[in-house]
Amino acid sequence: MNLSASLNIFKLIRDPALCLPHSSVSTFNHLPIPISKAFGNHDDVKHIKAVVLDKDNCFATPHENTVYKPYSDKFKQLREAYPGNRLLIVSNSAGTGDDPDGREADLLEKNTGVKVLRHTTKKPGCRAEIFSHFVNSKDTGVTSPDQIAIVGDRLFTDVVMANLMGSWGVWVRDGVVKEKSFKLDYLISLSGEGAVPQGRGVY
Repeated sequence: MNLSASLNIFKLIRDPALCLPHSSVSTFNHLPIPISKAFGNHDDVKHIKAVVLDKDNCFATPHENTVYKPYSDKFKQLREAYPGNRLLIVSNSAGTGDDPDGREADLLEKNTGVKVLRHTTKKPGCRAEIFSHFVNSKDTGVTSPDQIAIVGDRLFTDVVMANLMGSWGVWVRDGVVKEKSFKLDYLISLSGEGAVPQGRGVY
């Protein structure tokens, strides 16, 4: 059970726009590089220095700790664009309490070459741990949350977390495995917006 997501339901009731991404792409393969291209011509996005990747159904088949083969080239491009600690995998399976001995996280790091965050609270509640990782890694140059982009297929965890952090959220609409989900149009109608907002932070 994701207690963190359950507790944040109350924030969503007060402000449904927390679920709205700053940008969306069809699949992981459609991510632009650099990520800043996904957000148009806003001056702030030029300073994106680090990227958080969700795992399950984003770049990997659920419960698998390898990159989905058709996404291998895009993953490699991301590693080249955001080397070292500038690219971080934050999963709600590997590296969490569901992975108590860290074996899944270790395997995922071995297979991808990318650091996997070990976090005690699941998304969207691990914001401080993510920010601490980037700030304390000297090779990232990150000093504020608006220098971070978060990529994932879950509106209620990945996108909500991006908005609560004051970071940039990219929603991957079609995961490796297609799942039923709330329509973005419905979320937009709840928020009273006419289109996906392109500003940074909580709308």
